[in-house]
Amino acid sequence: MTISELWSTHPDDVSTLDSRRLRERFVVSDLFRTGEVRFAYTHDDRLLIAGISPAGEELAVTAPDALRASHLLERREAALVGLSGEVAVLSSAGEFVVGPHDVLYLPRGTTGIRLGGRGEVYLVSAPAHGSTTAALARRDEVEAVRLGSAEGANDRTIRKYVHADGIRSDQLVLGITTLEPGSVWNTMPAHTHSRRTEIYLYDGLGDAPLVHLMGRPDDTRHLILRNRDAVVSPPWSIHSGSATAAYSFIWAMAGENVDYSDVEAVDVGGLR
Repeated sequence: MTISELWSTHPDDVSTLDSRRLRERFVVSDLFRTGEVRFAYTHDDRLLIAGISPAGEELAVTAPDALRASHLLERREAALVGLSGEVAVLSSAGEFVVGPHDVLYLPRGTTGIRLGGRGEVYLVSAPAHGSTTAALARRDEVEAVRLGSAEGANDRTIRKYVHADGIRSDQLVLGITTLEPGSVWNTMPAHTHSRRTEIYLYDGLGDAPLVHLMGRPDDTRHLILRNRDAVVSPPWSIHSGSATAAYSFIWAMAGENVDYSDVEAVDVGGLR
């Protein structure tokens, strides 16, 4: 097990950071390695992410030392997103099989989490003050909204899994956006949400590079990202990007509420 740690940054600091330091503060790379559980922990809303890659053996998902907890979900909840293969998830909440773009939600208090099979699973966890119920949402069974257009290079489908009208959580909100072939832009017009932190995990890029925009709307910065890179968006930062090929991204949020529409829209003409 490994864990990296990302510390919060004031928005005034971002203008002083070069590309290397921006990546150190906001980007998580190399999250998936065969046969390993790899964590990253950000102090922004105490979000925790992990890449879990069983290769025929069973992997136990225990609490990293940074949590000072007896087990991972002692004071937390989690969502596990299938990226490839079929992975069996066993825990005190039951046994589930997670396929690509299926999402399994595990509530606070779930113990004995183990993953087996062959594939890759992305885990997102947030602090929880109450407990709900474990639930598995299949890709083709959740709410799906088609937005954008081919002319705008942003023809995409948004699938909502963990949210106020879907799987009930304490504070976690999670979904997956998939762009159609020929479309490359995500989350433009951009927005911020001052009551929540968001993390994007980009998937399906292959070898295509992606330019991710972050920072204050009037003082943006860019990051060059690759497949399976995750990027933290603090409440004051926009989060938008464009690649040279279509892709998907998993968006996960935690903070004051679970209202998906609680955002502050940004005028494209005001971006700098």
